[in-house]
Amino acid sequence: MRYTAYNLSIDSEIDLPELLPVQTCNTESADVKISFGSIAPGGLTNGQRLGPFLWAAPESLWLQVPQVARFLISNGNDILIDPEPDIDEDSIRVFLLGSVFGALLLQRGHLVLHGNAIRIGDQCLVCVGRSGAGKSTLAAGFLQRGYTVLADDVVPVDNDCRAVPGFPRIKLWQDVAERLNIDTTDLRRIRPNLEKFNYPIALTADTPTLPIRWIYILNRNTVFDEVRIESIQGLQRFQPLRDNTYRVRFLDGMGLKPEHMRLCGQLAGRIHLARVAQPDNGFMLDQLIDRLLADITENP
Repeated sequence: MRYTAYNLSIDSEIDLPELLPVQTCNTESADVKISFGSIAPGGLTNGQRLGPFLWAAPESLWLQVPQVARFLISNGNDILIDPEPDIDEDSIRVFLLGSVFGALLLQRGHLVLHGNAIRIGDQCLVCVGRSGAGKSTLAAGFLQRGYTVLADDVVPVDNDCRAVPGFPRIKLWQDVAERLNIDTTDLRRIRPNLEKFNYPIALTADTPTLPIRWIYILNRNTVFDEVRIESIQGLQRFQPLRDNTYRVRFLDGMGLKPEHMRLCGQLAGRIHLARVAQPDNGFMLDQLIDRLLADITENP
């Protein structure tokens, strides 16, 4: 089946209902091929071991998810999947559409941020932060106000500092959906028995890449009782971009660190970058969005 995401055409042997299907002639070659096949256990013979289940070599990354599958990502255009017996495809897709595609996009020369991209006029903001910081909740809040969400969780940045549109979905936990009055009855779970759902968003194959103007680093804070925003200036702007790179340790062993540093420096020189402190207790989504929009107005 042929799909599109991140401005790439993708031929896949595994169904990808989270992606946009496309109709095309079979003779047209795809940018990315996803297939099933055998992957040798134990890592890469010519690679560097980065962890108990992770190996990297120039243009290759070997990843094992215990009890799910082994993955081999090569040359920015090939993904091989070796699933465990009787594993469900939803569980494979969770890692395929996350860590595996993140590695592929790094191999293709992108700076990949761990966050969400939201269109603001002809530019976009990106909200980054650790897992649990509220990135997807914030994206869903902007969506409910009529804004376009370009990417959720994995945000590739091209060489012109533009955010590349991703998958037409946001991943939402059940409790967040309830707070946003989103009915999950007919939504697909991202994995069986997990209270997290694929919430569709309106992206098309023609959704444009947009220049990134604002990046906000979301944090939880037990001291503040309101949302606070603090700009980051000068040489302090580089490290936060590195720290919020998606699966930054994948760079080790693939020979991508010099290019990654260049891309971080290039992006740092073009954006308004700020830290956002949110109260650790309470659900202050409307206040957070209002404060971000006000800060965007002050820093066009």
